Parts: sequence; structure tokens; C-alpha cells
Amino acid sequence: MIHLYLIAAVALLAALRVVAERRTMRKLPYLNVLSFAIAGSLVLIIPHPLAILASAAYFIASTLESNAISSTYAGGGPKDG
Repeated sequence: MIHLYLIAAVALLAALRVVAERRTMRKLPYLNVLSFAIAGSLVLIIPHPLAILASAAYFIASTLESNAISSTYAGGGPKDG
């Protein structure tokens, strides 16, 4: 149970940093930490083997979303030919 409390504390700190930070680029790493915390807490809260698959799917989708956002801010969006 201590694992869940530790993840919740890290997620709370990351959420506070997301709210307090003004620059969007500085919010992105904390949003990543939040998605990691959600994926980790899913496995700890739901005691079922399929929870691992749900957590992995959430983790992969949120990582792809973060990469897409970062790529867009870095200028790596679709190019018009």
C-alpha cells in the first residue's frame, strides 16, 4: 500500500507543478510524470492480470501523445509539399 501512496504523492507534486508553471514547454515533463503515475497506479489499484494490459496500453498511448506534442512544438509537424 505504501507504493500507491508514494505514486500519489509524486502525481500530486507533478499536478501542482503543471498548474503553477506558466510556460507550456516546461509543463510537458510534468505531464509525462502524471501519465506514468496513472499507469503505475492502475496496476496497483486493480488486482487483475488484465490491469497490466490496460496500464501498458495507457502508458503507450500517453507516450505517443507526448511525443506528438513535443514534435509539434519543435517544428516537426507535417510538411506541405
